[in-house]
Amino acid sequence: MTSKLEGGAYLSSFVDVISKKLSSILEDDSVLEGNDSALELLERLDEILCDVEPVLDDAELKQFRNDRVKKWLVDLQDALYVADDFLDELSTKAATATPRDPGNSYDWSRPVDSIIEDSGVNVIEKIVAKLESVVRRKGKLGLERGAKLDTSWRIPSTSLVVSSDVFGRDEDKENIIKLLLDDSTCDAESLVTVIPIVGMGGIGKTTLAQLVYNDPKVVENFGTRAWVCVAENPDLVNVTRTILGAIDSSPCNMDNFDLLQTNLKEKLIGKTFLLVLDDVWDDRRDMWEDFLKPFHYGNNGSKILLTTRNENVASVFAPINLHYGLSLLSNEDCWSVFLKHSTISTNSKHYATVEPIGRKIVEKCKGLPLAVKTLGGLLRNKDNKEDWENILECKIWELSEDGCKIIPALRVSYHYLPSSLKRCFVYCSLYPEDYEFDKDELVLLWMAEDLLQPKENNTSKKIGCAYFDELVARSFFQPSNTKRGLFVMHDLMHELATFFARKFYFKLEVSENLHMVDSKIRHLSLFSNYEDTITLFGEACKRAVHLRTALDFSSYRPSIDVESNPLLLQQFRVFSFRVKSVPDSIGELIHLRYLNLSGTCIVTLPESICKLYNLQTLKLRGCVELEMLPSRMQDLVNLCHLDIRGASRLKEIPKGMNKLKHLHFLSDYIVGEQENGMRELGTMDNLHGSFCISKLENVKNSGEALEAKMGNKKHINTLELNWLPDGDIDDVETERDILDKLQPHENLKELSINGYPGERFPDWLGLSCYSNMTELSLDSCMNCCELPSLGQLPSLQHLKISKLDGLEKIDLEFYNKNDGSFRQETPFKSLETLKFHKMYSWEEWHFPDGFDGFPKLRSLSMRYCLKLRGSLPAHLPALEELAIVECSKLVCSLPRAPKLIWHHTR
Repeated sequence: MTSKLEGGAYLSSFVDVISKKLSSILEDDSVLEGNDSALELLERLDEILCDVEPVLDDAELKQFRNDRVKKWLVDLQDALYVADDFLDELSTKAATATPRDPGNSYDWSRPVDSIIEDSGVNVIEKIVAKLESVVRRKGKLGLERGAKLDTSWRIPSTSLVVSSDVFGRDEDKENIIKLLLDDSTCDAESLVTVIPIVGMGGIGKTTLAQLVYNDPKVVENFGTRAWVCVAENPDLVNVTRTILGAIDSSPCNMDNFDLLQTNLKEKLIGKTFLLVLDDVWDDRRDMWEDFLKPFHYGNNGSKILLTTRNENVASVFAPINLHYGLSLLSNEDCWSVFLKHSTISTNSKHYATVEPIGRKIVEKCKGLPLAVKTLGGLLRNKDNKEDWENILECKIWELSEDGCKIIPALRVSYHYLPSSLKRCFVYCSLYPEDYEFDKDELVLLWMAEDLLQPKENNTSKKIGCAYFDELVARSFFQPSNTKRGLFVMHDLMHELATFFARKFYFKLEVSENLHMVDSKIRHLSLFSNYEDTITLFGEACKRAVHLRTALDFSSYRPSIDVESNPLLLQQFRVFSFRVKSVPDSIGELIHLRYLNLSGTCIVTLPESICKLYNLQTLKLRGCVELEMLPSRMQDLVNLCHLDIRGASRLKEIPKGMNKLKHLHFLSDYIVGEQENGMRELGTMDNLHGSFCISKLENVKNSGEALEAKMGNKKHINTLELNWLPDGDIDDVETERDILDKLQPHENLKELSINGYPGERFPDWLGLSCYSNMTELSLDSCMNCCELPSLGQLPSLQHLKISKLDGLEKIDLEFYNKNDGSFRQETPFKSLETLKFHKMYSWEEWHFPDGFDGFPKLRSLSMRYCLKLRGSLPAHLPALEELAIVECSKLVCSLPRAPKLIWHHTR
């Protein structure tokens, strides 16, 4: 998303979304043909949208100092939501209308008339009048075209630092100095090496750079040093002048960029220099390439140290292996910072009283030094317990900006987000604090809420993933420390999102804040731990009559009786709750795009669900009672995500699923006994992510398996192939041929084969061309008497083999196909974990002479291998964990394992 550094008002992208819907309607003559009054009103609406968009940037900035502007933005957003609901209904009904007489446009316009005319009241006229009334007020508020962020609060950084004020950065400082002094860190692709320090606003990047810049070892090594605070809008002429001034120790007054650059080049020849570019925001590669040209003339070993909030900026200057990600401070280091800035002495008579409160304040800052300094500074020379409790209980965003640097420091990050990313970020205010969220799941929610701006040749999913990656790069999201693949928001970022969410997003936690729910709220999340969750949600729905979003994050999640709740009065786009049953009237929720009924004890879904023209995501994960999907699933023409994992009673997938051209995720394909076999899979090459084929025992021959064309499905990265264990089989060779014809694309990363009834695996399973495969599991393949050759899978990291009842020995072909001659690479060169579980017939494990396989194996687990005897691999240099459980006949020496830290035998 490289571009000139410009933000965009939060509402700009919303206005753009509505304008595009409106243009689509106005351009389709069949929708409004013969309805001149409606056409005139919609054209007026278009003019209003064009009129208001240019002043939104100014309004977004003025709202912080002007309550009337803040109220105007709330009123405008409320009116825009109403207009968007109307246009969405209009375009949906027009898209689903079918004329009986192609020559009679009346049949097309009936849906339009049915929306516009409501008991004699012209709905669209009220919508237009409301918007006109709001927009008319912009003149009285003095709103103007364009706006510039006031950054007067930002004092340019300097190279000076008081090191005694800094805590917890000693290790980071030494790491950066090592990178600067070590010539092996030089960037081979560039003549000048840049070390970027990356982290969120307020984390201490500038302070760390100051410590490094002034370190005696650095001063001694770099004869020429310069410090420049770049900030948001870099003037390269001024930046170059500043560098020249630092080198000459006198001001430079030249304005000609060519002369400045030439002069700088001459001064750097023969010099070993260190340049610090502090607080860089702009990621335009071509601009920085021009700027850096003079620095190519310095001595080898010269370095540039750069600080930025954005990984994408860092990537303009340096490869990712040179990026230094700055971590949050520990609680103890934060406490030291807090004591320094609050000036409370540990010897004070008040210390024992306020210390517990202060430590809670520090915990609230979650390791962000600027927040700790800010709150500590607010308590400077204050020892009254009540003052400390007030700071503990307040929201940081409620504090005065004049005394709280963290507010503008984080808000400037938000300001420079593109408008569409602002809406995506604010949407995350619905998450509970510290909630660990999944990237793909959040992108689906953004899609459903129409927050993604479509681009040519890019799917909404790709755009959503790009938005997400950008928010990660800008430190709005951070990878979870506890769960791989999940993300979190720092508490202050969460507060920032909540601050901008204002009147339209609401987190309902307890009944005490139910009174705050009103008709302006469009997006609601619930995370109550009480049994009154159902009552709480029902009451909220009565108040928030225009609700679009209902998300349940509660730990206690009873099923809601939708028949007795006013849900169907809502304009739902997103609904994620457990329900007791799904009524036929669900087909009336024409706006619905995301429906998550996971964990619900429903047995069937009504056919009316197939009327949901806009439905994109349907989640039925863990619906263990569900026996059948609606037969007309093919009518869900916009469906792109269907998750039925764990719906174990489903007998088959409905026919016609291959007609869903937008379907890019289908968790499971269940092969039917009769008509619905594998043929439909053949055209579903757009499937992405994980995919499971179940009930493969219903495939009669290899010809049927070939019809699935699994080799064409290049976007599937995780594949599970399931047969019913202990099922009847006619011929083990036929079963092998079936699996052979299910050979997946070489892009596959993870493969699981369960219940396969053949005696041998096809040759493709161990081919080295599967260079991306990292995980493999073979389970309950009861007839298997021989393992495939897996040793030459170059990236395989995790291998689990269990319940292969027919396997008696593992021979040399397990390592490679050349009869153990090892003319190929080291066997299992990347394997980290190996598990053999419940191998009841396994007796022998053979290794060739001079075996050097498993060089990276960290964990070896062998459980319930009751007949295994002989030996284990002699040398496992990386082994850290060894478990041998219920392998009573295995009597042998343990492998030589110098790194072994845990082993368990029983």
